Amino acid sequence: MSAVRWQRDQAVAFVDPLAVDALGGHVLVLEGITADDDHDLDWCAQAPCVVVGCTPSGEPPSDAVDVALVGDQIDRDLDALVARIGEQPRAACVLVDVLRAMPALDVPAGLVLESLAYSMLLAGPDFATWLAARPEGAKRRFEGPAVRAEREGAELRLTLARPENRNAFSAAMRDALYEALTLAVVDDSVEQVVLAGEGPVFSSGGDLTEFGTAEDVVRAHAVRTRRSVGRLVAALSSKVTAHVHGACVGAGVELSAFAGRVVADPGATFRLPEVAMGLIPGAGGTVSVTRRIGRQQAARLALLGEPIDAEEALALGLVDELAPVPNP
Repeated sequence: MSAVRWQRDQAVAFVDPLAVDALGGHVLVLEGITADDDHDLDWCAQAPCVVVGCTPSGEPPSDAVDVALVGDQIDRDLDALVARIGEQPRAACVLVDVLRAMPALDVPAGLVLESLAYSMLLAGPDFATWLAARPEGAKRRFEGPAVRAEREGAELRLTLARPENRNAFSAAMRDALYEALTLAVVDDSVEQVVLAGEGPVFSSGGDLTEFGTAEDVVRAHAVRTRRSVGRLVAALSSKVTAHVHGACVGAGVELSAFAGRVVADPGATFRLPEVAMGLIPGAGGTVSVTRRIGRQQAARLALLGEPIDAEEALALGLVDELAPVPNP
């Protein structure tokens, strides 16, 4: 699939977003547009495809498009972006639809919307294809708690404690975090919450051995929203500091982004890989990452699916500070 490219004059003269379908593509690239064109690009919010805006260096990008590339970003990212969207066009289109709605929603409503879209894609053909091609892996048994909760005075420290599984975000880890954070919500004597990970990485993201095991995606949606760790971290955000290191992938990025403060080790990396699986972020990332860095940058990270380093994460606002993070 190749992108459909329009110059600025074509973009600002267009009025019918549904007619984009007739173009026969899933990426519409608008070249040479700037923030001055926003009032002529309202149709982008209804376009049934990903809309990428390319802005010359030194000009402010348009807020109307799904992804804004400026200056040297165009040469660096555009071809890869088009290729990745072409590999998973349905997931990509669902992602930008969800992100378009996020600025108008509070955290709980945003999490519900994300979960509905995620559940729909779980039942879709693209995820089924990814699942069928995934190498078989036996589910491992683990001894001890998935999360270590330690209280010292007014501080509650929660440490992801499955280093042998790269702290993959499993159902057991979700439930343990949910229970500990629920106590922190109701106990006013908890004044600080620290979220950290044991071992070489903070979290490698969702436990792949559990992907595709939900037989009822409707029930899975109910569990995902009723036991949302992200919702509780967001409710406690003014008290929560996340210390992240190593690889922060998928849920590792999404959950830490809800924290009021994120301290990253200088060697940390951040990646949202879900679109390549035919999915979208499902641990709250369309809400948390968008609230930190805006929907256009969130879309770029999720659509490219490539890791960024700690310096770029700091520049974007995905993290708040770079400092050595001790390995518990």
